[in-house]
Amino acid sequence: MTATVDRHGAAGPDDEAYAARMTTTAIEGIESLEDSPGMLDALWNSVRLSVAARSAVDPDGAGINTWEAVVNAAQVGSALFQVTGATEGTVECRIHHEIRRLPAIGPKQIANCPNWLDAFWFAVICRDQKRMTSLCEVPMETLRASGAMHDEYLYHWVATLQAYWTHRQADMVEELTLAFKQSHPDVARIAPRDWLQQISYPPINLFYCFVKQDHDGFNAALVEALEMHKTYWSQEERDFDVSGLWAIGPLAMACFAYDGEFPINVVSEYLPSQLLNRAWLGEFPT
Repeated sequence: MTATVDRHGAAGPDDEAYAARMTTTAIEGIESLEDSPGMLDALWNSVRLSVAARSAVDPDGAGINTWEAVVNAAQVGSALFQVTGATEGTVECRIHHEIRRLPAIGPKQIANCPNWLDAFWFAVICRDQKRMTSLCEVPMETLRASGAMHDEYLYHWVATLQAYWTHRQADMVEELTLAFKQSHPDVARIAPRDWLQQISYPPINLFYCFVKQDHDGFNAALVEALEMHKTYWSQEERDFDVSGLWAIGPLAMACFAYDGEFPINVVSEYLPSQLLNRAWLGEFPT
């Protein structure tokens, strides 16, 4: 039986124009990046906003412009950790169809766990295994050196994903156990409770069901994750924000499951079908 989770909000008359503006802004930022590498942080925000704006007008991810926006986000997210992981010389990064040569900048606050997770989600959604591997080679010391203030469970969650992708089963089990324990609302101290429970925790639970090969449990957890995502983003202070129109973390987990031949019995505009089913894979070099 297929479950449906309706998306909050409704399309507006200015959404197409807004998406076009955000796309233009992101591409302009990419084109100027080699001359202004200090703008990488702003560009990272810009490419993610471009994806969010596209999600408002193309909820299924059926358009080439949407796929290009998602690939740009994966490429910029990967580049962020390449340049902060090096302390000298230049780093070559493919971004928006071209190889860009960016100077190494060493550890910076932007190289933190939340940004790593976003970068990894986009790489997973693009099925970009090379970038996934590169991100999984980022040392935990680099993330800690960012000086970012967030709860300890995020380090264990990142370490869980790194261990999974690099086939370190024992480490994955240990880190996942710690991520579960330390993400409990009674333990976490920095993250707002609603964000922790409705946005940050659900992908951890989905991953647990995935590695257990629990098909029914995964689908039930996916419905729950999307309902919680909807609850969080439909609050009055957030319901205008396009950033919540796709559930990026649950989508990445669903991509893992789909590729692992799980039946995905959930339909929702929070989960763009054409990204989930790899429809755009191979459209152009990424």
